[in-house]
Amino acid sequence: MADLQDELHTTAEVGALDEQPAVRPELPAKTAADPAEDPLARAHAFLAAHPVADGYSGLPWALRHLPWFDLELGESSVDTDVPRMRQGHVAALFWSLHLPEGLAKDRAVGATLEQLDLVNTVVQAHPEGLRLASSAGQTTDARNCGRVAVVLGPAGASALGDSMGILRALHALGLRAVTLSGASWASEVGLTRFGEEVLREMNRLGVLADLSGASEATTRRALAVSKAPVVFARSAARALRPHPANLPDDLLEELGTAKGLCLVPLTAEQTGPSVRDVADHLDHVRTIAGPECVGLSGTYDSGSAHPQDLPDASGYPRLIAELLDRGWSEPDLALLTWGNVQRVLRNADFTARAARQRRDPSTAKIAELDG
Repeated sequence: MADLQDELHTTAEVGALDEQPAVRPELPAKTAADPAEDPLARAHAFLAAHPVADGYSGLPWALRHLPWFDLELGESSVDTDVPRMRQGHVAALFWSLHLPEGLAKDRAVGATLEQLDLVNTVVQAHPEGLRLASSAGQTTDARNCGRVAVVLGPAGASALGDSMGILRALHALGLRAVTLSGASWASEVGLTRFGEEVLREMNRLGVLADLSGASEATTRRALAVSKAPVVFARSAARALRPHPANLPDDLLEELGTAKGLCLVPLTAEQTGPSVRDVADHLDHVRTIAGPECVGLSGTYDSGSAHPQDLPDASGYPRLIAELLDRGWSEPDLALLTWGNVQRVLRNADFTARAARQRRDPSTAKIAELDG
């Protein structure tokens, strides 16, 4: 147990466990002899060493509507395919299992299982470009093999069907994040007793709690209850843009204290119409929550409009070039693109290992706790 606790403490030191590969291309330095150094070239060189772990993609639902597709060859009908991810230096991607609004709640479990089946089918059909991953180590292994790691989640809370058994079954199928909204136990009034038990069971399994779109009451209670870092899969700074899914500064401060992660979406609605607007949000979240608590969420193929400079998954070098031009340090950029997601995945796994020594699988029923 002591060794496990040592591991838990050391995971806060993000970079050391996940720095890859052994020999890295050096980030070109600006010199007096070359004042016109191309920031885009520097961005590509940086991303070759520190690729992007993208926190949200709506690709599974988008692919359902295509009669045929080839993500390795390239697919113009969607924003994300293997060639464009390689151009954008994307090495890991969370594939959302969210369902369209209005879908009957009694269909949510089945529809989520269909999404999981689709993702597995897509990954198996593209073995040269994609690989399923369920942990920080597996995402790094996929990256080192030249594949894009596909991490399953987030799914909506309705996908659990108010059942701990279904949560465990989805976890066994690879689910690694659940959004705590849209259920009776995670509503505008906050987490119920059953909702808190769901969160504890997620901690025990290593399933991340996504709080984007959750009510403020749910968010604050989840921050208090969760033993693992929470994430906001699609949230920017409300001080810069008053979108309901964006976070006010006081919540960003709490997130920083809890060492959670705010994944800033690249959408015109939440961050603005240009790459500079996205960079402004990244600057703000880094300032308020800290450099170890900010990441990237492409939010491609989710039906959202994107900044004109970031239309698809190939655009990340343009964003990194903007941040380099603003003076972001290489360590802070490495946390932004890869290190922070790796830290959160590792800490969730270590927290789960510790929790499983203390807790048996929960048998709680919603009728017993919230009835």
